[in-house]
Amino acid sequence: MKGSRGKPRRMRFVDVTLRDAHQCLWSTRMTAEMMAPVLATIDRAGFDIVNILGGAVFDVAVRFLHENPWRRVQMLCERLETPCDALTRGQSLYTFELFPDDVVELNAHVLARLGIKVFTIYDALNDNRNLESSFRAGREAGMRISAWMTYTLSPVHDDAYYAARARELVGMGADYLCIKDPSGLLTPERGRTLFPAVMAAGGGVPLQLHSHCQSGLAPEVYTEAMKAGFEYAYTALDPLGNGASLPSTQEIVARARRLGLDVALDDQAMGEASAYFDWLCASEGKPRGKVAQYDPALYEHQIPGGMISNLRSQLEGMGIGHRLQEIMEEAARVRRDLGYPILVSPFAQYIITQAVLNVVQGERYRTVPDEVRRYAAGGYGRVAAPMAPEFLERAAIRDAERVAGRAAEHVEPWLPRLRARLGAAASDEQLLLHAFYDDAMVAQLRDPIPDCRFRTTPMEELVRHLASRRDIARARIRFAGVDLSFSA
Repeated sequence: MKGSRGKPRRMRFVDVTLRDAHQCLWSTRMTAEMMAPVLATIDRAGFDIVNILGGAVFDVAVRFLHENPWRRVQMLCERLETPCDALTRGQSLYTFELFPDDVVELNAHVLARLGIKVFTIYDALNDNRNLESSFRAGREAGMRISAWMTYTLSPVHDDAYYAARARELVGMGADYLCIKDPSGLLTPERGRTLFPAVMAAGGGVPLQLHSHCQSGLAPEVYTEAMKAGFEYAYTALDPLGNGASLPSTQEIVARARRLGLDVALDDQAMGEASAYFDWLCASEGKPRGKVAQYDPALYEHQIPGGMISNLRSQLEGMGIGHRLQEIMEEAARVRRDLGYPILVSPFAQYIITQAVLNVVQGERYRTVPDEVRRYAAGGYGRVAAPMAPEFLERAAIRDAERVAGRAAEHVEPWLPRLRARLGAAASDEQLLLHAFYDDAMVAQLRDPIPDCRFRTTPMEELVRHLASRRDIARARIRFAGVDLSFSA
C-alpha cells in the first residue's frame, strides 16, 4: 500500500502490554516491579506510543497492590524514551464516580507534569460533552489528545452514529481518533462499511483501532482497518496478546507487511521482550493469552471477557454459579430496556447488577439501584435510545432528579473543600488521591520499588529461559539494574 508520495504507507503501533493486556489476562496484577526490567527492551522495539495507564490500572494499584499510582507513572515516563500514554474515562477518570471539572482538569495537569505525552480520553456513553474539560486541560498541559469512540452493537449505533461522533471529536480538536471495541464485537464485514465512514468524517485526523480478541475476529478486523487507511494499531506483545486481550503485535506486524505497509518495529527487541513476559508468566503463575474461539453468544450479551470471569467467581461465592447463563441472557434484556448503554465501566457493572437482581428476586426491576436510576435520569450523560416503559415505571424517576445539559455542570467543585481539609501543604497528587479514595486507602499506599521482587530468585532462571528461546539469536535485557546479554 502506497502513501501519497508513492512510498509504502507507514503502519504505527501503540503497545498495551503494560496496561490493557495484563488488565484483561492477569486481572490488572502486573506490578511496577515486574515492568521495570523490560522497559529498555520495549524502547528498542520502536513503538510509536506506549500505553501505561488506564482506569482499572490506577484503581487496582491503589485498592489491591497498594502502590502509589503517581510514582508508577513517573517511573515509567522517566525510564521509557517512547512517548507514554495515559487513558481516563472522561469525567469518571479512574473510578465510577462522576467528578467535577476542577478534579478532571487537575488530573490532566498532574499527568503532564509526570511525563505523559499522549492523553487518551473517552466517555462510556459516547456523550462527548463529558470530554470537554479533559480536552481543555489536556491542551493547556501540552499533551496530544487521543479521543476514543466506544463501539457496540444496537439498532442506534450504526455507521452514521459513529461518523457523527467522529465529527464532534474533530471539532473539539482531537489529535487522534480511535475506535475502541472493548468486547471484540467488530467483524470484518462491519469494518468494511464503518471504517471508511469514520475515515471520511475524520477529515485527515489519524485513525487508530483498539479491538479485543474475545470473538477471535480481531486480527481480520485489523487487516480491514489497515486497508481502509488507519495509521495506528493497539496491540500487545506475545504472550499477553489474544484471549480477552488485544491482538498479538507480532501477528499484526506480519499482516501489515503482507499488505505492503512499512513497519519500523524491531523484531529482535520484540522477541526479547516477549521472552521476558513468557518467563514472567511461568515464574509468577500468570496465564498466557490464547486465541479465542468464535462464540455467537457474545453478540447477544456483549459482556467483556474479564467481566464474565469476575461475574462467575462472584456468583459462585454467592452459591448461584449455576445461574450464570440465565443472568447473561437477562443482561441483554436489561441493556435493551435501558436504551442500549455500552458495556464498559461503569455501565457494564450496572447492567450486570440489575440483571442479577432481576434473576435472584424473580421479578424484573423490583429493585433498581441508585446508580441505574441516576443513569436513566441523565446523570451520567445522554442516553443513546428511548428506555422501556416497564423499566421507567419501576424506576419512578422524579422530574427533580432529571439532568439536562452536560452532566458535570451539576456537580459542585471539590478542590476548595479538599484543600481546606488537607491543608496548604497537600500536593496536587495528594488532593487527587483523596478525591478518588478514602483516607484509610490512601494511607496504605507505598511508592513502588522498581526492582524485581518476585516469588522466585529469578536472575539465573531468566537467563536460562531466554537462552532456550530458539527464535532469539542474541538476547540483551536490563534486569534489576544489570545489563544481561548472551548468544543462543
